[in-house]
Amino acid sequence: MITLKGIDPAMIANNLTPYEPTHPGDVLKEEIEYRGISQKKLASQMGLAYSVLNEVLNAKRSVTTKYALLFEAALGIDAGLFIRMQASYDIQTAKRNKPFADRLAEIRRLAAAAL
Repeated sequence: MITLKGIDPAMIANNLTPYEPTHPGDVLKEEIEYRGISQKKLASQMGLAYSVLNEVLNAKRSVTTKYALLFEAALGIDAGLFIRMQASYDIQTAKRNKPFADRLAEIRRLAAAAL
């Protein structure tokens, strides 16, 4: 978290959490549409089943390291970008899961009490 003297940390752009996390598939879908590449053609080129690619592009499947490397080979976009986006998406999604968030809060409370 970034802090600046005299400024509420919640008002610093780098500290904000988006209202809706962005799945890397959303970005990939826009990219292939912009390039005019069909999902079927890209799936074939990457050696994936069309259904698998479609699930990634529609945020129903995670972008794994292997998928990220396949996208890098096919589209020339650094695989690390997709891995970081997926990690960020997963973290934001987990934090929004109420039972899990409550569990995290309880663990933090217990850890603080132990100090």
